[in-house]
Amino acid sequence: MKAVKEYIKTTDRLFILLCVACSGLSVLALTSFAHDAASADSSFFANYRLPIVQAGAAALGLACAIVISTFDYHTLATAWPIHAAVTWGMVLLTFVIGYSPLNTSNRSWIELPLGLSIQPTELAKISFILTFAMHLDNSRERMKEPAALMALLAHLGAPLLLIHLQGDDGTALIFLLIGLSMLFVAGLPRKYIFAGAGCAAVAAPILWFRILEDYQKERIYALFDPESYPDVMWQQNQASISIGAGQITGRGFFGVEHHTVPKAENDFIFSYISESMGFIGSLLVLALLFGLAAKLIATAFRSQDRLGALICVGISAVIIWQTIVNVGMNLSLLPVIGITLPFFTAGGTSVLMLYLCMGLALSVYTHNKRNLFDG
Repeated sequence: MKAVKEYIKTTDRLFILLCVACSGLSVLALTSFAHDAASADSSFFANYRLPIVQAGAAALGLACAIVISTFDYHTLATAWPIHAAVTWGMVLLTFVIGYSPLNTSNRSWIELPLGLSIQPTELAKISFILTFAMHLDNSRERMKEPAALMALLAHLGAPLLLIHLQGDDGTALIFLLIGLSMLFVAGLPRKYIFAGAGCAAVAAPILWFRILEDYQKERIYALFDPESYPDVMWQQNQASISIGAGQITGRGFFGVEHHTVPKAENDFIFSYISESMGFIGSLLVLALLFGLAAKLIATAFRSQDRLGALICVGISAVIIWQTIVNVGMNLSLLPVIGITLPFFTAGGTSVLMLYLCMGLALSVYTHNKRNLFDG
């Protein structure tokens, strides 16, 4: 009990509370969703599989986060050959035994017993954040050298290529945004930022004509001319109706006839919560997620070394960018690219990955604090 009290005293209690609040609201929404879709011919587990897996992943993830937070993050970073080999080895395994979930085109999942599955690229995010943060920290004195910058870009580009070959361009985009965020905060010289913007402008036509598939282009076209692409926009239109139906206070959970949104439990859970809890519920979800991001950024500022700060920046980038993209999808502001809403979307692998990331952030908070009067 003494050790427990000491841990509670030294850890970031508000940060943990925000994580648990996100998971609690997610399990509530998924339980309501499962209740409304329950079949009398199915078992209890079959009917309530989604909230059970979500709650189990959150409980396991929280336990792992607490354990990870007791380790010094420097030790976890220097152990990169182990976690990089395991996570990226699993990603490579998807090219052999991976499968594509229903209505998707990416072979990024591996089947597990009991009808479960795992998406290795979610776990690989943790390893990428750790290794890229350490690479940036080790290159801090050589950021202006072209050779050092090319090594960093290769470190970022290799995962993007591998994930693109899986067919999961949505996840590849998130990796890109995480890497660019960390590069920017690490102090990338301004001339390289402008040069990168120029290269991106030159590469845009190549991306459009050589890389993007026709269905991906249609999703972008549809945002500007939805009436010409009713089938493409149907899911997002249903989500918009669902969000609007919630009005200010929502229609409630359990037993309420919600508007039908395909895959509402996954990428469109935001629309389900918005209809259930209204505009107030939408603001609550965003406040919880951006509150987490703000705590991560605050921990980065408190860190006495660049490694801890960059780890927190990478984790906050996961929360911020996935929230922006997912909510943008729900509001028909961005095309559907299969990005989950952190903590809320149904998916054990995603939830477990987030809690492992939270454990890293807690490790930075616990093992590296900047005092008020430090220089």
